[in-house]
Amino acid sequence: MSHLMNTYARQPVAFVRGEGVYVWDEEGKRYLDAVAGVAVNTLGHGHPALVKAIADQASTLIHTSNLYRVKRQEELSDRLCELSGMDKVFFCNSGCEANEAAIKLARLYGHGKGIANPTIIVMEKSFHGRTMATLSATGSRKIQAGFEPLLSGFARVPFNDTTAIRQVASTNKDVVAVLVEPLQGEGGVNVADAEFLAELRKICDEFGLLMMLDEVQTGIARTGTWFAFQQSGVKPDVMALAKGLGSGVPIGACLARGEAAEVFKPGNHGSTFGGNPLACAAALATLEVIEKESLREKAEKTGAYIRNTLKGKLVDVAGVMEIRGQGLMIGIELDRPCGDIVANMRDCGFLVNVTADKVIRLVPSLIFSEANADELIPPLVEEIKVFLAG
Repeated sequence: MSHLMNTYARQPVAFVRGEGVYVWDEEGKRYLDAVAGVAVNTLGHGHPALVKAIADQASTLIHTSNLYRVKRQEELSDRLCELSGMDKVFFCNSGCEANEAAIKLARLYGHGKGIANPTIIVMEKSFHGRTMATLSATGSRKIQAGFEPLLSGFARVPFNDTTAIRQVASTNKDVVAVLVEPLQGEGGVNVADAEFLAELRKICDEFGLLMMLDEVQTGIARTGTWFAFQQSGVKPDVMALAKGLGSGVPIGACLARGEAAEVFKPGNHGSTFGGNPLACAAALATLEVIEKESLREKAEKTGAYIRNTLKGKLVDVAGVMEIRGQGLMIGIELDRPCGDIVANMRDCGFLVNVTADKVIRLVPSLIFSEANADELIPPLVEEIKVFLAG
């Protein structure tokens, strides 16, 4: 009997070992992992450079707290700002904490301008986390249900709709920021139009709003660039990172630039564990391996190969609505709920995920190759066809 709280509908399998893009269960069965801890295991399982960095740091110093300088944290902040063009970083432990920091920063920014009730524009179908603030910002009633009263201070508009954003910004003088995922993950792998972020940048500049990007899932090379916003030619004022940053070691970061980077002062925000030496060592190793092994380019190339191959094999299959994504963040939308596909694929030795009820989500590690794709795609295509025919 387990004493764990019943917060997860866990699948009936426990993994005991991983290597590269594979994991093994207690019975010794091998699985090809196209979930990667939900876009977390950037370097796959057991990457020697990551293992060494963690072991070396653990043998030296794991944690001291933010009462003192943390050299690894300073090194990581420098590297992230170098890669992103941002100015300052606050470290935490997860994506929801990174978004929570962004929300607090936006509210403090608004109060500093004399706005008593700062409001943040957020998107339908978004997902920003499960703390009360990030839950309130999230665009899913299913996730929010039962946790009312939600926090006020959010104005919701359709994703990818800059006309709606402009309308709210022009009519609500309490608006201080816009929070958006460049590519919605939990909402169904929804890709924004190419011009969306560029137009959003113009709106934020026009109305003096902070452009805040939730890159918790899209960041750290998953979409083929270090950060998804780099494909748009503009920069945000605030950006949240987590998931793939530590390749499985919990770490989150809230980055800011310009005026936004100066909003927080000592005592405004904090984290006991945030940016500890162990987590920062894992993140630094992750960034180094991405660079050395050209994993940004690999994510873009392999992701395009997977999408194009799936489109070719599923083009005439009734019930397949769309295949979309960027880099190694891929969604296959069907015309009906398809959760059964997860179990059927797992029984065959393949780990996939379903989000937004009808979207098969593939978010493998960035070391995933075209050969791995050729191993995954045939059984996945066959399972989709059988499922839709049934």
